[in-house]
Amino acid sequence: MRDLKQEYKNENKKKILLIVTVVFIMLVSAYVFTTLGMKNISNMQTLVSISKAFSGTLDNGADAASNKVIMLLRLPRIALAMLAGIGLAVSGAIMQSLTRNYLVSPFTLGISSAAAFGASMSIVFGVGVFFQSEVGMISCAFIASCICGCIVYGISRYIGLNPSSIVLVGISLNYLFSAMTATIEFFAKEHKLEAVVQWTFGSFNRATWESVLITFIVIVVGLAILIIYSLKLNVMATNSDEMAKSLGINVNKARVVCGMTAILLTATIISFTGVIGFVGLIAPHIARLLIGDNHLYYLPFASVLGGILLLFSDMIGKFILYPVNIPVGIVISFLGVPLFIHLILMKRRSLE
Repeated sequence: MRDLKQEYKNENKKKILLIVTVVFIMLVSAYVFTTLGMKNISNMQTLVSISKAFSGTLDNGADAASNKVIMLLRLPRIALAMLAGIGLAVSGAIMQSLTRNYLVSPFTLGISSAAAFGASMSIVFGVGVFFQSEVGMISCAFIASCICGCIVYGISRYIGLNPSSIVLVGISLNYLFSAMTATIEFFAKEHKLEAVVQWTFGSFNRATWESVLITFIVIVVGLAILIIYSLKLNVMATNSDEMAKSLGINVNKARVVCGMTAILLTATIISFTGVIGFVGLIAPHIARLLIGDNHLYYLPFASVLGGILLLFSDMIGKFILYPVNIPVGIVISFLGVPLFIHLILMKRRSLE
């Protein structure tokens, strides 16, 4: 018994060490990428810029231009890339656990398509200062995503709140919002159509410290809620609803709370970044293979992997065809498809 207990503790220590390692890799990569491509600028300039920003002397000195580029352009972009990867990966992991379907992602349930529809409505039909502004477009995308999530859970609850009903309703709404977005694009004027298409590509070009702060707060609150439910998620992800209920778990409450939290995370992120797919699908798969499905470790690990994936995808998009900046949504799709096919081939027996 003692050996078994000690082995369990050692296994948990290894998982914690693995999480700390990938967090270190993500932070070091972010630090290096901040000044990557800037001529005659060392990595230490990042620390100088941060110190000057806190001291209120960002505009002073011969390196004021470089400091502004780092603080106002580079760092918000990198911070939003990490946070977006973290949030989308966690959302994907939660949705896969709640539906017991490893092929589900935020995109599958129609959240991304709804955000694209909301942004398209604002861009094409927006009237007035608010709806034609960046804030108006973000608000419309966020509201449409939340409405989609409420519809998914409302209909699913009406017909029986079970994994298959959530997936089927989500897929239906995904096609519905995609069709409505395509209809808007068909009637849109050329310059507005270009704006819609650019938004649906997904990028971090619009990153600001305000968007980073809002995303950070939502992710911290969302992760805290999901970690509290981690033990219940362990049972629900690997057992039937009847088994979970027999262990005293309120399955419907847990599915609504965790599901709506994941939807809120996704809606917040894609309203700032545009549609970014595959992160919520790939990161949970990799995390499950490397660290297991204990949600106390699985969720943090998947989130950091998502941050690393988007961070590197954004850097690849910036430099692979420099000076052309390829949107991160395109890059992650190119990277995600072969990786996902490889994972399916590795896990084909378990999928069957």
